Amino acid sequence: MTNCTAAKARVFAMLDADGDGVISQKEYLARTENVVRATGRRPDDPLVAAARSAGARAWASMDADGDGGVTFEQYAAWAGAEAFDTVCRPTLGLLFDLADTDGDGTVDRTQFLALREALGNPAGNAEAAFEALDTDGDGRITRAAYLAGIRAHVTGEGSAMGAALYRPGAADRPPPVSGSAGPTGPGR
Repeated sequence: MTNCTAAKARVFAMLDADGDGVISQKEYLARTENVVRATGRRPDDPLVAAARSAGARAWASMDADGDGGVTFEQYAAWAGAEAFDTVCRPTLGLLFDLADTDGDGTVDRTQFLALREALGNPAGNAEAAFEALDTDGDGRITRAAYLAGIRAHVTGEGSAMGAALYRPGAADRPPPVSGSAGPTGPGR
């Protein structure tokens, strides 16, 4: 498995929260709601509405056939530099903005951990990712550094942050293969 494929497999495993081999719309959109709860944002906050809208656009792009589910093969074909730059960057940027409660363009350790744990990363992985990103030791991560770290990871360019966030562990699952057990059809 190439580095890029392995990186996509680990992100897919996190997105496929129930481990059934298919990312459902419910699983994907729950990420925004998890961040909203973790950051204490009010449901009527304009940033919450923007994040929800961006998440819905990201889902529509990822679920190109509109069947309500994305297999690993579909995700791997979709994920990459173009999808990140046009779809994921705005979506992940808005989730970062939700965690950036003072609006200064950075998150501290507590905010970063709340964000990444709400997105499904184990606490230890999130902690290690913060350490990897906080290269100057000031206890803050910029939005640009955060997004660059994720982009480098999903495009196979290598990212200390991505390697930490998605390192193999107890929750890591191998990518599902076509025909694996799991729900099928629009209701998945």
